[in-house]
Amino acid sequence: MDVISVIRTKRDRGELTGDQIDWVIDAYTRGEVAHEQMSSLAMAIFLNGMNRTEIARWTAAMIASGERMDFSALTRPTTDKHSTGGVGDKITLPLAPLVAACGAAVPQLSGRGLGHTGGTLDKLESIPGWRAHLSNTEMLDVLSAAGSVICAAGDGLAPADKKLYALRDVTGTVESIPLIASSIMSKKIAEGTGALVLDVKVGSGAFMKHLDDARELAATMVELGTDHGVRTTALLTDMATPLGRTVGNALEVRESVEVLAGGGPADVVELTLALAREMLDAAGLKDANPAKALADGTAMDHWRRMITAQGGDPDAPLPSAREQHVITAPSSGVLTTLDAYAIGLTAWRLGAGRARKEDPVQAGAGVELHAKPGDAVVAGQPLLTLHTDTPEKLPYATEALEGAYTVAPSGTAFSASPVVLERIG
Repeated sequence: MDVISVIRTKRDRGELTGDQIDWVIDAYTRGEVAHEQMSSLAMAIFLNGMNRTEIARWTAAMIASGERMDFSALTRPTTDKHSTGGVGDKITLPLAPLVAACGAAVPQLSGRGLGHTGGTLDKLESIPGWRAHLSNTEMLDVLSAAGSVICAAGDGLAPADKKLYALRDVTGTVESIPLIASSIMSKKIAEGTGALVLDVKVGSGAFMKHLDDARELAATMVELGTDHGVRTTALLTDMATPLGRTVGNALEVRESVEVLAGGGPADVVELTLALAREMLDAAGLKDANPAKALADGTAMDHWRRMITAQGGDPDAPLPSAREQHVITAPSSGVLTTLDAYAIGLTAWRLGAGRARKEDPVQAGAGVELHAKPGDAVVAGQPLLTLHTDTPEKLPYATEALEGAYTVAPSGTAFSASPVVLERIG
């Protein structure tokens, strides 16, 4: 094999053979194929795409570059969820212990935030003592003790994807559905879960802005999971408006605990239950009742057990930002829009997110939403509260809010978008 012929095949809109794909992924992981050569191939894939056979083989090659986890020793069926990322997307936090409370094991490998979308690990690290990095043995121990675990993926899991993802990030080839799908699914399949539910976000605050693109990505990932023996379904969910009423790290943990206590915002509860039902159905637990587990405190018990098993103190006070700044409603009427991307960008500028993976985040930074689209507001009432430890960032953060919300005259007709838009698989 030689990399030039592989690049030329895809450049000329040809189909890569299984042997070509296996060789180029392995050679790149070992350093035999240079970064600039893989950049050229990634761009050719970006421009000319891949068919289902190619994507399946590409994913399999990335899985084969590292280890596969094995949960066969567990007595419970395993099921997992992956979100493509959004603003205020705290769903993993209440969802994992809720599904565990209903009889499944949830091995949830999560990531950190980059740009305007928050990271699950960053949120949980605002809990004093909580650890994201666990060995495989520790991960199994937490699963046995609590039924669910949320932690960082180890270095041995799909290392080819880790290397290729970093390359795509700096070569303008991120927005390729074959490469996105294979990146997500190689890690999830290598994780070893028996069933997988995908939460594919659609809207301004999501990676996929348009429904057709989100539908194509979801269908591709469902096919990949099916081709690799993992029962996979997907929900397309709305991300035009932030989920819940908080965006930030400790702020979102606090809201997640409210959901586990039987309260919390209606949209967060609705999506958590919808995904829980999908996960339990995929795991063969069709008769489980996640709404009951939320109401009777069973899910909260599993949350406390999981946090404690990972070194955290579920009773410790969560960090708060040193400074708050209130944005008020400009007029009386009905709030009709609240742009997810603008809110996410504001939270990022306040310190809740990072521009580079090495950057620190502020645990208490973020945005609190006092109204959601459809709510009546009065001129001068609090609309948003900005939280930060670095008040000098406030002018820069508030710039992102220009045009982010609309207050229409009272009586204006408003129709809310459903939380769940479609189901695939």
